[in-house]
Amino acid sequence: MDRVKRTLAPYLLVLPGGLWLLLFFAVPMATMLSLSLQEGDIVNGFVFTGHWQNYTESLADYQTQLIRSLVYGAVTSIVLIALSFPVAYWIAFYGGKRKATYLFLIMLPFFVSFVLRTISWRMLLTDDGVLFHPLKEAGLLPDDFQVLGTSTAVVAGLVYSFLPFMVLPIYVALERIDPRVVEAARDLYASPMTSFRKVVFPLALPGVFAGVLMTFVPASSDYVNSELLGSSETTMIGQVIQAKFLQNSDYPSASALSFTLMAVLLIGVFTYARALGTEDVMKVAAR
Repeated sequence: MDRVKRTLAPYLLVLPGGLWLLLFFAVPMATMLSLSLQEGDIVNGFVFTGHWQNYTESLADYQTQLIRSLVYGAVTSIVLIALSFPVAYWIAFYGGKRKATYLFLIMLPFFVSFVLRTISWRMLLTDDGVLFHPLKEAGLLPDDFQVLGTSTAVVAGLVYSFLPFMVLPIYVALERIDPRVVEAARDLYASPMTSFRKVVFPLALPGVFAGVLMTFVPASSDYVNSELLGSSETTMIGQVIQAKFLQNSDYPSASALSFTLMAVLLIGVFTYARALGTEDVMKVAAR
């Protein structure tokens, strides 16, 4: 009897999470897959016909928005690495007893609603806002200078929105580094840059890998920042999907676009993992 309990115990522990994923992920995904192969409209209803042309037609119509979304997501991830690594490095190695306080300060703005924070960015970047209006009045910026409604505004909003998701994984990876390893590199006459390049950064790769996964996927599929900070020239694929689902009631096309986006993101993630070498990353993490 005890042997049966020991055998069933792991499965019983996984059961609640498995049921949750089944009800709120697997079932909706299966429903959306079925919708993506249907034909019809909201008035007469939708019928499953295996209409796979929904995928090819949607991709042909919104290829530009899809590519733009992937580019925004990639640029956002790169900028986040450049911004987050120094912050995480300083907290991990020089934060002392106040590490938790510094991490809390990074997370503090994110206790506010995502939409409200994006609207705040819109108010900040507007032409007559508190940032650019005084500079224009002082003659430091031309009168036609504009950031709101451009790709720069959208990427800036994405970077701000997902900053903690890059800082925290990198910090965790850096926190696990034994300071004696860095000191040993310096004792072997390695310059600070060489020590960082050959010791610190390779050991922090698991955090960078996790941070990119946690930022690239949601940034590429985001629609709030592009809606509030962008224009018709910066439309992302998330906006198209949102409009087709909630405004046009074109469920088959919206579902097809959702699955296409998910497939492209998965291919991108697996390619990134293969290029980085996940086995090497896990070996570094284990050490």
